[in-house]
Amino acid sequence: MFFRAATADPTDLDRAVAYPADGPVPALTAEKIREELAAGQFRPEWTWFAEDEDGEVLARALWWGRADSERPIALDCLQVRASVADPAAVAAGLLAAGHAAFGALPLYNLSLPRGWRTDPALTEAVSWRQEAAYKTGLTNEIERLRYEWTPAAGTAGPTGRLVFREGTDEEFLEAFVRLSHGSLDAHTRAELRSMDAEQLAREDIAFYRDCPGERSWWRLAHLPDGTPAGMAIPSATPYHRNVGYLGVVPEQRGQGLIDEVLAEITRFHAAAGADRITATTDTVNVPMAAAFDRAGYEVTEIRLVLEAPSA
Repeated sequence: MFFRAATADPTDLDRAVAYPADGPVPALTAEKIREELAAGQFRPEWTWFAEDEDGEVLARALWWGRADSERPIALDCLQVRASVADPAAVAAGLLAAGHAAFGALPLYNLSLPRGWRTDPALTEAVSWRQEAAYKTGLTNEIERLRYEWTPAAGTAGPTGRLVFREGTDEEFLEAFVRLSHGSLDAHTRAELRSMDAEQLAREDIAFYRDCPGERSWWRLAHLPDGTPAGMAIPSATPYHRNVGYLGVVPEQRGQGLIDEVLAEITRFHAAAGADRITATTDTVNVPMAAAFDRAGYEVTEIRLVLEAPSA
């Protein structure tokens, strides 16, 4: 078995695009792959094959990054031919080779339909992918709900319960720190086991500054008397508008204010003409999921995230 990037032959990318997408896990279309390649978000050096001695491609891995990324951010697609007897072993070898070349362990985003656990064939296909990810260091697993808003859902008008304003970097740093306390977000909780809240806040700010959304979109939330209540970070992906980050400070939680913060983000994007707003939250973050449901966001898929544990 040989593992290599799609950089050795001019026809490699055509072979990667034409790879037969067998198996029950949803796969990217050839058109989508070509779009990502053209945008520099898939690249030949991030596209890997597992080949047998005759040069037949038995597995394909497609890593994704932003157009300005030095290294891939996430594994977007992992497939092994149905004829392979031990798909987990081949997939693990392919991931290990890619990780060694990147000098990093990009996370693995596995997009699945709702209710995937009720489908035995799909469950089995997810299982060998999980095994391969675990063997190559991606041992932390988070299950997330991917939500989507469209104009048909409408927007809620301001109620006056909160006032939104722009803020300084120092004010947003303080807000990120406060919102991390008692957070139900799995990533936040995991990161706080290895760093303090201020360090995590600085990393979060850097992340959202690096997203396609604008810093000028960010808003602090206050009660009418000026008491800090939370913040709203409308953001964007390379494809569409995104909820980004939102939250309510611990002492104001449990009063339904998260609905007000989410409504502010939704109104902001809708006013800019967005025809789609995406969002994600962990399945264990029941209050946030309920807020999305109330705001008319609909679950479009389950995202199983496999990543390396925090240092």
